[in-house]
Amino acid sequence: MDRVDTIVVGAGVAGLTAARLLSRSGRRVVLLEARDRIGGRVWSDREGGVTTDLGASWIHGINDSPVAAAAAAFGLRTAEFTVGGYQPYSRPIAYYGPSGVRLTDDEVERFVADIDAVDAELARVVAAIAPGRSYGEAVETALVAQGWEAERAERVREYLRHRTEEQYGVWIDDLDAHGLDDDSIDGDEVVFPDGYDALATHLATGLDVRLEHVVTSVRWSSDGVEVTTDHGVFTANRVVVTVPVGVLKSAEFVIEPPLPEAVAGAMARLEMNAFEKVFLSFRSKFWDDEVYAIRQQGPSGAWWHSWYDLTAVHGVPTLLTFAAGPAAQETRGWKQEKIVDSVLRELRRLYGDHVEDPTSVHVTSWQDDPYSRGSYAYMTVGSAPEDHDLLATPVGGVLHLAGEATWTDDPATVNAALRSGHRAASDVLGRPVPIEDAWAAD
Repeated sequence: MDRVDTIVVGAGVAGLTAARLLSRSGRRVVLLEARDRIGGRVWSDREGGVTTDLGASWIHGINDSPVAAAAAAFGLRTAEFTVGGYQPYSRPIAYYGPSGVRLTDDEVERFVADIDAVDAELARVVAAIAPGRSYGEAVETALVAQGWEAERAERVREYLRHRTEEQYGVWIDDLDAHGLDDDSIDGDEVVFPDGYDALATHLATGLDVRLEHVVTSVRWSSDGVEVTTDHGVFTANRVVVTVPVGVLKSAEFVIEPPLPEAVAGAMARLEMNAFEKVFLSFRSKFWDDEVYAIRQQGPSGAWWHSWYDLTAVHGVPTLLTFAAGPAAQETRGWKQEKIVDSVLRELRRLYGDHVEDPTSVHVTSWQDDPYSRGSYAYMTVGSAPEDHDLLATPVGGVLHLAGEATWTDDPATVNAALRSGHRAASDVLGRPVPIEDAWAAD
């Protein structure tokens, strides 16, 4: 095909946002997507008439969120569901102690107060910690400062371990001490009853998207770029690459000449996580009423410790739990039936014979997806928050990287993906462009 102004690699939210803004600025853009669908890690399944978001689910805080603004402009239906962040009591939660007995309100209040005390100390520890230390080390320092007996400290320790796993899909000792610096929610969290992928559909309107075009190499020079796919070679003046870090670091995706050391170093210090979703739908609801989530403490909750009630969103009794970090790594390759049996064993520990076999199940496998190689990126020990933005440094005036891993303020979110696509478009154009143009009416 003829040379175009800009090639965008990847039709996730970052790529769609960049392509949409560039197209609206008069640039001729071609968007190359390896999958047979748009959306990337935003993927909604509608089997049996029930919408299930297998990838991104939440807007984590709607205040000043461009994703929330885009959703409103596109007329997308949302529902408040503020449990996306792993908070101790952002909404009513049924806590079960190590013995399997539900905690009283007073016991929950004391437990949450303990978490608040450690979090306050943890903020001071992380701010002063030497580079190259893990989040696990910071947590231990904050716990020692409390002077508590072992059992009390262990309950908070396991909570912080689970928070690390649910927020970033990684074992607490493998995450940098600053890896949860962005762990804050500004405003309500919302989900999409009709599917998050509607956002991608609206962003893609009018774009030249080439599906099932697997990019294998990007060659750049001062004269422009040459992008090789399994459907031939595409040439352009510039390229915006929005594939996940897992793909960027793979042997199957080559950038030549190699990225400059500063950019390559930032990429090396980020890694894709292990984080999968397990959705279980049932004929009837057997769990606690008027709670958003169920959590169990103790060794039995090492893997399956939190379940989120999606009944109001799905329209049928549904629980969502996560295989996160070690659980996702250990269960990788398990048959779906084995994973479900493992989850049900823990639910039956709490609710006994009231737990029937599920009527439908969804289990994701992002670790095995060749076009993502994980769910999202995290900071390995030794990385720094600024590595995210450093990864987005324009290269040679022609190569631009975007995606959730390239945004420092709240990486691992759709918000980060959208903002990074906006930044890439502004960099390509050489001038600021209003982010609102991504969702403004034609």
